[in-house]
Amino acid sequence: MSPTRSAAVPKTRATEAAYDAIEQMIATLQLEPNQPIVESELIQLTGLGRTPIREALMRLVASGLIEQQPRRGLRVSEIRIAEHLILIDTRRVLERLIAVSSARRATPDQRARLLQCGQDMVTAAQRGDLAAYMQADQALDRINHEACRNPYAVQAIVPMIIQCRRFWYAYQHEGDLERGARCHLVEVQGIHANDADQAVAGADALMDYLTEFTRTVIEA
Repeated sequence: MSPTRSAAVPKTRATEAAYDAIEQMIATLQLEPNQPIVESELIQLTGLGRTPIREALMRLVASGLIEQQPRRGLRVSEIRIAEHLILIDTRRVLERLIAVSSARRATPDQRARLLQCGQDMVTAAQRGDLAAYMQADQALDRINHEACRNPYAVQAIVPMIIQCRRFWYAYQHEGDLERGARCHLVEVQGIHANDADQAVAGADALMDYLTEFTRTVIEA
């Protein structure tokens, strides 16, 4: 292995770690909508260097989670309630594609891990453990996205998932944790059984739930 390639590996990992950390802060409202982004604070919070933080921020700008303001720097994007139903309609198409692909292409290990994540979500929901629920949800998404082997669909859907997660986190008092968990479980049971129809049914049920949840928030 050349020195150049060896040096690139930790840099890539640091950027991924920075992206994951900042994404989590946005999704859980530790970084609130419209909040200015201060690089030095993110460096202190994550323990990572300036370069991976900047690279992660540029990825988040490209995904629409962070906005570049002329002469004002960066800020966290707003939660646009009026556009959220359109986002879910778009996400539904990609979720169906990913569900079918994972049901057909997942390895036995990925199928087993997905099923475990779905079961973990149900258990966490029954306990009312939001932190464990979110952790299992994120793990499920990561494995599902690896299993589908469609990087284009994954690249398109990840910002939508984060926006939905943030929206849900902001208005969770209107939500039904156990229903969301059951929808995920149906999907991963389908993937585990190599049943594309069941996997899609689970993905559709989840999007139906998110649509109803959004309408409840809009009408409140």
